[in-house]
Amino acid sequence: MGLFSKHEKTPSETVVNDVLKVKKGETALIIANPDTNLIAQELYTSLIEADARPVLIFQKKKTSMDFAEPAVIGALKSEPQIIMSISALKLGKDKEALSNPYTTEDGTTFDNIFDYLLYGKKCSRAIWTPGLTEDMYNRTVMIDYRLLGERCSAICKKYENAVSVHVTAPGGTDVTVGVEGRHGLVDNGDFSEPGKGGNIPAGEVFISPVVGTTEGTIVFDGSMTFSDGDALLKTPINVKVEKGFVSAVTGGDEAKRLLKDITAAEIESLAMAAQKKFTPDTAELYARNARNIGELGIGLNPAASIMGNMLEDEKAFRTCHFAIGENYDGDANALIHFDGVVRNPSITITYANGGTCQILKDGELQL
Repeated sequence: MGLFSKHEKTPSETVVNDVLKVKKGETALIIANPDTNLIAQELYTSLIEADARPVLIFQKKKTSMDFAEPAVIGALKSEPQIIMSISALKLGKDKEALSNPYTTEDGTTFDNIFDYLLYGKKCSRAIWTPGLTEDMYNRTVMIDYRLLGERCSAICKKYENAVSVHVTAPGGTDVTVGVEGRHGLVDNGDFSEPGKGGNIPAGEVFISPVVGTTEGTIVFDGSMTFSDGDALLKTPINVKVEKGFVSAVTGGDEAKRLLKDITAAEIESLAMAAQKKFTPDTAELYARNARNIGELGIGLNPAASIMGNMLEDEKAFRTCHFAIGENYDGDANALIHFDGVVRNPSITITYANGGTCQILKDGELQL
């Protein structure tokens, strides 16, 4: 790291002071891997300088199918006001909560204590950084968050009263997703209040398609998440979607790799019933949702590029991304959430009154 003078704000100071707006005496938990050691230590130092009360804990690198270490789950149970998951891949699943989910007063269930504290009790605020590198950290964090916030708000307003979204792209994508009753969600870099959180780097608006409504073809031609990490795509992956779920995955070796990972999530979900970690009904739902289209996102970070690392790729201008697996509205739980990037999309929203609004044309914002 060490690229900044004493008089120039660092990325870690930006995160602590501008993104999280840390206050004196606040408790903070940093969960890191050896791969993210330097970034985690810089964040720890910036938290100390802000008079916070940080704790830094390390665990081995986790994939999307691994469990977090019990000590990490135990630390989260202390309910820190600020959580920083600075992971090389994933935080890891909550083994205990998968079989005995956390439940809020309104009946919403959470299969990970991280999500429960953030979205359920809303007692914590958080950042998470799956795949963060020092180069990415230095390039993409110090952006105009005011402008980012304005763009995020403008797109979310466009989603109000929407019933569907049509996405096309030069690579062959032609798909419609139902969004009636859904709301746009933002990763705008303002995580200053309990119940708020998002990625570092920040910069996207995303929405969960209504389960069972997505129809058409998605051609991933940028990058893709796999169970063991992300990669630039050498050959596009063609995904056919029927009634909201992936029905076919075709292409080259990368398509085979994606299909293998989806199938593994289906098998693992069903196996967890035999292991008494899931009820049979829950296992069936998790297996089904391994093929769900769980997200449509739009990249809005001007400093981000498609680099083969999804944390940055999905924030890049002139892109959108879809996720296969779990969604963000809590009605399609799955063991996986694999993002894939589509280049230069055109995106048009249709409303209940029959009107339409184009928000991207050939990748360019139309706001």
